[in-house]
Amino acid sequence: MPSFDIKSEIDKHELTNVVDQANRVLNNRFDFKDAEAEFKLNQNQILLTAKEDFHIKQMASVLQDAITKRKMDIRILKPGKIEVSNNTARQEIELLEGIDRELAKKITSLIKQSKMKVQAAIQGDGIRVTGKKRDMLQDTIQLIKDEKYNIPLQFDNFRE
Repeated sequence: MPSFDIKSEIDKHELTNVVDQANRVLNNRFDFKDAEAEFKLNQNQILLTAKEDFHIKQMASVLQDAITKRKMDIRILKPGKIEVSNNTARQEIELLEGIDRELAKKITSLIKQSKMKVQAAIQGDGIRVTGKKRDMLQDTIQLIKDEKYNIPLQFDNFRE
């Protein structure tokens, strides 16, 4: 029986390249000469540090440019508040990965309401969709893509 998986994953290797590239851009820019600006990649967040908050705002656009150049989706970023203290500004940007329970329920109910002859099952932080015909699965993928959710979704593991 044909099936596919719906996931939201981040390529960690590409993300490391994005942070390295963004740090190189900061080192080459004249307006960041004495700003002590830096991007740090942690487990599930990117930390931006600089001397002043306007540098942080400029760094966010540098990071977004680096992500789009690497053909990643900028919807994986969830910026936090800019904190300023003791001559240092910092911002934590959370990385969104995985489909949370609420969104998974929305997607499965959308599939059920569409009256397509496919079944959707939530499996951890992903969704498995099965059906009898390949065309139905492709129509389901298109239906989900048309909804435009606030996180990037990947459709993989397509099996006949």
